Amino acid sequence: MTNGLSYKTKQFFFVLIKLSIVAGTFYFIYQKLTQNEHLSFSDFSHFLEKNKVFSLKNILFLLFLTVFNWFFEILKWQKLASIVTKISFFKSLEQSLGALTASLFTPNRIGEYGAKAVYFQYGVRKKIMLLNLLGNMSQMAVTTFVGIFGLLAFYATYKPEINPYQLLVLVGICLIILLFARLFWKNNSWNLRGFELSKIKAFIKDIAPATKTQVLLLATIRYFLFSLQFYFLLILFQVNLNYYEAMVIISSSYLLSSIIPSIFIFDVVIKGGVAVFLFSFAAVDNVIVLSTITFMWLLNFVLPSIFGSYYVLNFNLADKE
Repeated sequence: MTNGLSYKTKQFFFVLIKLSIVAGTFYFIYQKLTQNEHLSFSDFSHFLEKNKVFSLKNILFLLFLTVFNWFFEILKWQKLASIVTKISFFKSLEQSLGALTASLFTPNRIGEYGAKAVYFQYGVRKKIMLLNLLGNMSQMAVTTFVGIFGLLAFYATYKPEINPYQLLVLVGICLIILLFARLFWKNNSWNLRGFELSKIKAFIKDIAPATKTQVLLLATIRYFLFSLQFYFLLILFQVNLNYYEAMVIISSSYLLSSIIPSIFIFDVVIKGGVAVFLFSFAAVDNVIVLSTITFMWLLNFVLPSIFGSYYVLNFNLADKE
């Protein structure tokens, strides 16, 4: 059908799609800031002003952490994408921020997979999507590893009441998931839309161990930069917790938030609710926790997505085919 359209018509629709993506992203940001029933934007702004978060020194340090957090994410993507096609750091920057903007309003940012893939030739797009998955899995691996220790330390410190029946059900579900994952991994005949498990396993196996180690190291650095930023905001909001005490709750919150599916507007509500619940054991006020999460979201997602909108608007699909 599209073959019958003129070049100018195709270009018009392509520009319209890019404008729609950027408009959708900004509308999504606006909705998240104004439709949060737990923390209004006016209360959030007043809270930040009252705690002098907007001093030049504080803003510069917070921006420093944001820049380096994304620096290591961009470097991580460059390492992964270069397995298939060598790209420069600035190309990785364009793809990472452009994909963030295009996927911010999708559930769990799943649109990132397709957004990054369209930057590459059609023949390697499946591999690019797989590499993006590996990058996300490396981040999840760090979150899980640190989070398990965080949860154990949290239980030892605060001794929350746990329903034995619910715990048994949870353990049972985890074991069933692990069993199915093992059976799935052993079934080389599995195929979904051209993704053959046997080829996926061979592709992952062929990735150099040094590259895998570097990616995991970059994911670890990002994790602790993000956590440090969270802790620094807590200090600005006059929370009386040392770094270890805060990290116990932060790492536990990251893990639990990561395994809870989130859809669109409910992302902040669900994940914010987890953090509010865990920090309540340390007597940290709800407003402080929600303000910290909102400010982290503004720094690490909204701000980069604004820059990413430039790359979305300047993206030219014709050059990628």
